[in-house]
Amino acid sequence: MNDLFEIPVSNLTLEEAKTELAHLAKEIQRHDVLYYLKDRPEISDADYDHLRGRNSAIEKRFPELVRKDSPTFRVGARVVSQFHKVRHQKPMYSLDNAFDEVDVREFLSRVIRFLGLSEEAPLEIVAEPKIDGLAANLHYQKGQFHLGATRGDGEVGEDITENLKTISDIPRQISLGDEMGIRGEVYMKHSDFMAINAEREAQGEPVFANPRNAAAGSLRQLDARITAARPLHFFAYACDDVKCLPVSSHWAFLESLKTLGFVVNPLAKLCQNVEDALSYYEDLKTSRANLTYDIDGVVFKINRLDYQERLGFSARAPRWAIAYKFPAEQAQTILKEIVIQVGRTGTLTPVAHLQAVTVGGVVVSRATLHNEDEITRKDVRVGDTVFIQRAGDVIPQVLGAILEKRPSQSAPFSFPTVCPICGSHAIRFPGEVARKCIGGLICPAQVSLRLRHFVSRGAFDIEGLGSKHIDAFFEKGLLKTPVDIFTLEARDSKSLTPLRLQEGWGGQSVQNLFEAINRRREIPLSRFIYALGIPQIGEATSKLLARHYQSFEAFETSIIGAQNPESEAFQDLIGIDGIGSSMAEDLIAFFDEPHNREIIQSLLSEIKILEAERPQTSTHPLFGKSVVFTGTLENMSRSEAKARAEILGAKVSSSVSKKTDFVVVGKDAGSKVKDAEKYDIPILNEEDWEKMSQK
Repeated sequence: MNDLFEIPVSNLTLEEAKTELAHLAKEIQRHDVLYYLKDRPEISDADYDHLRGRNSAIEKRFPELVRKDSPTFRVGARVVSQFHKVRHQKPMYSLDNAFDEVDVREFLSRVIRFLGLSEEAPLEIVAEPKIDGLAANLHYQKGQFHLGATRGDGEVGEDITENLKTISDIPRQISLGDEMGIRGEVYMKHSDFMAINAEREAQGEPVFANPRNAAAGSLRQLDARITAARPLHFFAYACDDVKCLPVSSHWAFLESLKTLGFVVNPLAKLCQNVEDALSYYEDLKTSRANLTYDIDGVVFKINRLDYQERLGFSARAPRWAIAYKFPAEQAQTILKEIVIQVGRTGTLTPVAHLQAVTVGGVVVSRATLHNEDEITRKDVRVGDTVFIQRAGDVIPQVLGAILEKRPSQSAPFSFPTVCPICGSHAIRFPGEVARKCIGGLICPAQVSLRLRHFVSRGAFDIEGLGSKHIDAFFEKGLLKTPVDIFTLEARDSKSLTPLRLQEGWGGQSVQNLFEAINRRREIPLSRFIYALGIPQIGEATSKLLARHYQSFEAFETSIIGAQNPESEAFQDLIGIDGIGSSMAEDLIAFFDEPHNREIIQSLLSEIKILEAERPQTSTHPLFGKSVVFTGTLENMSRSEAKARAEILGAKVSSSVSKKTDFVVVGKDAGSKVKDAEKYDIPILNEEDWEKMSQK
């Protein structure tokens, strides 16, 4: 993990918040890939939740800094397996997390405010154990199970139909004629997990780290016979469209699932109020050790389905459900060494190398120390006995040192002021927490990592050109800039020591590499923008920019023209929903650097950048329109009105501009009405809005 700062959110400056959000977006995305796709998580569930929680807290304090590639708008990770891709009929959302009673009560308060209910109104809650397994989506057509998929990135999953058919808890046929998608969790019991690991150990095979990894590995077997030999189970808990069943509550829905032949967790409970729900959590936390399977918390869901429909979804999660996580496990170990790593942007990140210790059945030996200030604040030193905590897998969080066990000869850690890779100065710029190497393109760590990013899956995605090959080619002088990738074949044909004669390479492997490179000589605009490695510009933001500008020529011309803050190009850039002034500054700074423009021009002689696909159209009059709400609405909360507009394809803005299409006015409207009149923008009252949104 890089640059995760432990300064209290309330003390962060604007620049510190901006820097941390950029790092959190990248770090959480990396851990999503490791967890959802590779089943090799490097941090505990608690540490992961801490990252997301801190990201949300910073965004709440600095809403103007919310990034388009924020983890708030993302679920899971892109599919990168050998299985066929499957697009879910409806997104498979993740859940927001609660870590204490305050979070749970605030969740319910938000629900009440959103729905416009009184504090005394009854609000039933369904509580279900949160299974630590692998989410799956089952699709039934005319009662027959015909397709099953993993969550993937929430939009697209992996087709694992044949493997899911081997699980006895999943009925092959249900007494329901309509199409229906059933969602649930695949898991493995403790006894079966231990038996499998004992067998693998006896055969000299690597053992699974935990039951979840064993279940995930079993589901991703290309040979379904291997999956069939693994004892997997399935709990059903949701569906694509509950309207397929004649029920009005989530509890009745769970009962209907049982009649259809699905297994529903018998520990689920209908709670009458928040006190009942919190009591359920405490009881389950106490008894979880006696369960035959792993759980990592409790999921609370609003019981009434009409309330669920009104609440809808945020960009990442349903507004009608929350996961209340169990506390993390802790242990003690020795901090053996602090190693400084240099990232793609030059950031120096301290990593604690620990004496290996088992925490909750998993061996851990490394942990991030985040940054220079974090080490000073916690005063952790080499040789210290430290507290660590984890709740899932490998890399834990260092909580602090046990001072009474500190060696007498210990000394505070001295953070380097020069880069350990290239020897350049490592500087902390004003307002920033991270110390950065200023070596730039002469720093091998930065150049190599930038090249790795360029060929990564979200960018050019060149098969066979992984990090090891990038590093090796860089050390040999074969790759220095991205352009060198596309000239590698031509240069290799003239070389006295061609790749096919070098260790680890052969004629066929070299040919495969060149073919993979040539297949990427055409690339979508969004992938190209992401490949440039511009600070703060992640995959989601790159897609946003591509949709807005459509072509690279228009994009480049506009960003260069935006150097003048008074220009129309600058106003157009910051007017894009999701692009704030901070992102705009990084984009402008990147294209203001002549070296960057030179590399791009060289690339354009080797590749073709495809224009962005035009967005799908809709017949609804609100689709693609920009809407501003002002004043108090009487029949629904403003949050509900905004959610409704977004579902219909509208873009909700907080300010009125020339590009605004409608201003919806409620009671006690403010200056936005005058702005609308100034630009001659149609003004709708609440009744007009309701009629339009219901068309």
